[in-house]
Amino acid sequence: MPAARAAGSGRRFEPHRHPVTSMGMPTLKNLLVLLLAGTLLVSCRADKDWRTASRESAGIAPDPAATREAVLHVYGADAWGWRGWFAIHTWIAAKRSGESHYTVYDVVGWRARRGQSVIRIARDVPDRYWYGEKPRLLKELRGEGVDALIAAVDQAARDYPWKTTYKAFPGPNSNTFIAWIARQVPDLGLELPFSAIGSGYAKRAGA
Repeated sequence: MPAARAAGSGRRFEPHRHPVTSMGMPTLKNLLVLLLAGTLLVSCRADKDWRTASRESAGIAPDPAATREAVLHVYGADAWGWRGWFAIHTWIAAKRSGESHYTVYDVVGWRARRGQSVIRIARDVPDRYWYGEKPRLLKELRGEGVDALIAAVDQAARDYPWKTTYKAFPGPNSNTFIAWIARQVPDLGLELPFSAIGSGYAKRAGA
């Protein structure tokens, strides 16, 4: 539209533009990216140290010394740092009938950097905080028939095909490991949530 002339004047008036709309979409997108990056940086403050973050029991699992029946739990907790905004870390904890301890099955990425197997199968506290993040119980199986499932889970964990490979995205990672076990032991009836990033890697790889 042509600029309007003021009556009795040679001056021209330009139409008013709103300061936000006149910025244009690319600039708005850049601002949104900067805001998101700033939020993530704040969430990863220097005073948040994985070495001092809680790894205590969350008090979810039954006391193995007082529980004779077999127990199989699948846990998930927000991932460390900024990844926890959208992703979780998953693991399995199990005890056979009569056992007075739990065995924990999970994948730990830093082990790959040392040339070690990323798989960890060890006696441990089953429901530890994941470096300050409280775990959630994703699946519980107890009692009759669970001993056989635990044996199948143990074998599947040892047959995991990416023992020395770890990639946070798209995988293989800790969620790939649990999803792999679930595919090998369908009687678990385990469906991981969308936030278990990397859980679809095994299926896409045809494993």
